[in-house]
Amino acid sequence: MTSHLHGDDAAAPSLPQPLGRPTEQRESAPPSSSYVYAIGRAGAGLDTAAPRLTGLRDGRVRTASADGLTALVSSVPADTFSEEGMKAQLENLTELEEIARTHHTVVESAHTGTTVLPMRLATVYLDDAQVRSMLRERAAEFDALLARLEGHAELGVKVYADPRAAAADPAPAASDGPEPAAPPVSPGRAYLRQRQARRQTQRDAYRAAGAVADEVRDRAAALARDRVAHRPQQGELAAGAGENIANEAYLVPTDRLREFHRALTGLADGVPGVRIEVTGPWAPYSFATATATATATATATATPPAEERSA
Repeated sequence: MTSHLHGDDAAAPSLPQPLGRPTEQRESAPPSSSYVYAIGRAGAGLDTAAPRLTGLRDGRVRTASADGLTALVSSVPADTFSEEGMKAQLENLTELEEIARTHHTVVESAHTGTTVLPMRLATVYLDDAQVRSMLRERAAEFDALLARLEGHAELGVKVYADPRAAAADPAPAASDGPEPAAPPVSPGRAYLRQRQARRQTQRDAYRAAGAVADEVRDRAAALARDRVAHRPQQGELAAGAGENIANEAYLVPTDRLREFHRALTGLADGVPGVRIEVTGPWAPYSFATATATATATATATATPPAEERSA
């Protein structure tokens, strides 16, 4: 996550200043900048949503519109959300979490009423005039993205492998009566057998999880318009026990969301050490960029807090 500060200093030649204007005033930064959360089509959806939303630093969310598009913005301190200011905030986990949570809340609240393109965290412009200029310059791109995403939502699917859970799963009962007693073995040999059994259980759990992940993709392909494979989550980002081996997002028509859930429900039942987690629906964070415009920053995805995306 990086800060993106845009404005006349980077986009236009400098203009001569009026004679007699003090140097301090000429070089001073504006007291606030415009933080952009999402972009949608101009109209009642975002116009109605904006007054009900609270942005960063308890700022009121407002709209900035141009060429049939509307951006949800709020004012933030210019120094705090400058390039240098954002570097400091990125090093503070508490501040970073608050930015991500607020950004996510604004985007998801707007998404309940209309289609939106989530913006990257800390996308900041000098003022609303520069936001409107950005909308005009990229109107065709944004219009195409919105047309593609209308009537769709994002669902997240994670597959976990948990060898410990697999090892704890009771073995099936024998059907032909009790097995004959095994001959006694030395403690060292018994230890080696246990190690081999644990390794085999681990391999089996990962193979089974891989097979379940393949089945998820096969079933989802018939219901989703698109798929994005994310890096598996690790550490605090991974929810629950086991290792996240597949972390994917699917763009699903809103009228097929329940069908998608039903298709994956129970897929890992009876498979020791494997579980599936389906989250959403979310705003289309993973699909808000055009594959043909890799250099575009204004539509880059913003990842919401892990605990909210897995709720």
